[in-house]
Amino acid sequence: MIAPAEPPADALPQGSPARRLFGAELLIVLGLSLGASGVGAVISFVDSLTRPVALGQQIAPLNSSAAPGRPWLDLAYQLYYIGRGLMPVLLVGYLLVREGTSLRVLGFDLRRKLGDLGRGAAVAAVIGGSGLLLYLGSRAAGVNLTVVPSGLPDVWWRIPVLIGSAWQNAILEEVIVLGYLLRRLEQRGWGWPAALVASSVLRGSYHLYQGVGGLVGNMVMGAVFCLLYRRWGRVMPLVVAHALIDTAAFVGYALLAGHVSWLPTG
Repeated sequence: MIAPAEPPADALPQGSPARRLFGAELLIVLGLSLGASGVGAVISFVDSLTRPVALGQQIAPLNSSAAPGRPWLDLAYQLYYIGRGLMPVLLVGYLLVREGTSLRVLGFDLRRKLGDLGRGAAVAAVIGGSGLLLYLGSRAAGVNLTVVPSGLPDVWWRIPVLIGSAWQNAILEEVIVLGYLLRRLEQRGWGWPAALVASSVLRGSYHLYQGVGGLVGNMVMGAVFCLLYRRWGRVMPLVVAHALIDTAAFVGYALLAGHVSWLPTG
């Protein structure tokens, strides 16, 4: 007879009130953040599939102008979007404090700045290059939309806002989909393989608006990030890696679009 698998070390007792509450808490946090984004991305993908135009000829815009022709109002909108996007992270931090710990338990802090920066840069160099090739291949195969990472006007605040948006994405996704989600699933008694799949599928789901390439690429990235997080016990290197990847994509597109032939612009 095969012995039953041991529950995770941090798993709460079966049927305990805290375990049930953590399940409800997780659903609420995801419903207010990336879980809701995943549902919206699925609907958006169905919308794109049912249009008479091929996927490769459709556009998935990111960082679009909110007030064309009015740069100061546009800047106010962009800063508002960045601040609003970080609110779920503050909520998670509050919930962890209520638990008796803090975001430090996820490794989201500045205690190992150089080490986190070095690891993050190495991961970004590997993931970023392969991700670009996957995107170009998916679009060429007609299963991905044309992603337009920047639609902001060419004004003085464009680059700082794009960098801010990249860091907001990185902090939101890695704190919630990596650190917080895996912690709560472990406390709920989930095994490591199931938790890895859940985190990776969630990450892929809210990128589905980009097409099949966005789904698959981000699921693979999510699995790699989960393995590295388990090995390092810190979310910060993955925040750095994600921020560097998005910064290169956003700023690189803003500077190169229309100037190089291999970069699709829609």
